[in-house]
Amino acid sequence: MVVSQSFRSPPTSCLSGSGRNCAGWPPPSRPPDRQGPPAACLTCHLRGPRWHAEVGHLRAAGPERKRFYQNVSIAQGEGGFEINLDHRKLRTPGAKIFTVPSEALAVAVATEWDSQQDTIRPYTMHLTTLCNTALDNPTQRDKDQLIRAAVKFLDTDTICYRVEEPEALAELQRREWDPVAEWAERRYSVEIGSSTSILGPSIPARTREVLASHLASYSMWALQGIEFVVTQLKSIVLTLGLLDRHLTVEQAVLLSRLEEEYQIQKWGSIEWAHDYERQELRARTAAGTLFVHLCSESTTVKHKLLQASG
Repeated sequence: MVVSQSFRSPPTSCLSGSGRNCAGWPPPSRPPDRQGPPAACLTCHLRGPRWHAEVGHLRAAGPERKRFYQNVSIAQGEGGFEINLDHRKLRTPGAKIFTVPSEALAVAVATEWDSQQDTIRPYTMHLTTLCNTALDNPTQRDKDQLIRAAVKFLDTDTICYRVEEPEALAELQRREWDPVAEWAERRYSVEIGSSTSILGPSIPARTREVLASHLASYSMWALQGIEFVVTQLKSIVLTLGLLDRHLTVEQAVLLSRLEEEYQIQKWGSIEWAHDYERQELRARTAAGTLFVHLCSESTTVKHKLLQASG
C-alpha cells in the first residue's frame, strides 16, 4: 500500500540567514531574552541547553540524501501504528521503531515520506520530527516539566508586551491583541493583562494554575506539539486560541508577527526573504497544530485513503 500524495510542505531552512528579526525588530522596550540571536533561523529562538539537544536531535535524521524507497505504508503494531518504507520499518534517530498513537497521525507522517521526490529533505518533514522528539525525548523531560515550560511563556508572551510609541503601533496592538487576550480571559476565567514595562505584566498565580491544569488534560505527545507551537508563535495565548479553533493558522501567525509586519509596511520588505519567512512560520505552526489534534483525538482513517501498491 502507498499513501496518496498530499500534506506537502515548503522547505524549512532559513535561506536568508536572518531569522525572525530581519526587519530590525522587536523594539528595545522588550526584554533582552525575547530579541533572539541576530543572524539565525527560526529554530534558534529555542536557544539554550534544551535548544542544542533538540536541534541536535533534528539533525540526527541526517542531511539530504537520495530517496531509497518506492512505497510507503502503515501497519498496526503492538504499541500503535508503524511506518514502513518498502519492507523496512522506519526508526527514530535514537534507533527506536517509529510508532505513533493514532492511525491518522501515521497516515500524515507516511504522506510526508511519500511526498519526498528524488531527494529526501528531513527539514521539510515537521510531523516526522515531532514524532521523533516524542519517541526519543532527547531532553528527558516528563509531563510536568513540559507543562511548566509552556506556562512559563506567559512571562514573555508576545501579546502581553506592548509599546507606548509609536502611537500607530500601540493602537495596532490594542486593536488586534486585546480581543484575543479578552477571549482567553473569558474562556479560562483568568486574568492575563498586558504591560509596556520591560519587566512585563504581573501574571496572577491562579492564571498559571488554571492553564497548567488545562494543559494537564493533554497527552505527553500532544504537549510536545503544544510546546513546539508556543515556541513558533512566542505566545501561549495565541497557541490556545489556535488549538481551540478560535484562530486560524494564518491569523495566529499574523498576530505573532504584528510588530514585524508593522515595520515591513513602514520601511519595506527584503525581497523574497520576508515572504519566505512568513510561509516558513505558517508551515511549522500548521504542522504543530495538526500534530496536537491528531494526538488528542481518537481518529480512525478510512482505508480508502490508502491504495494498494501495484
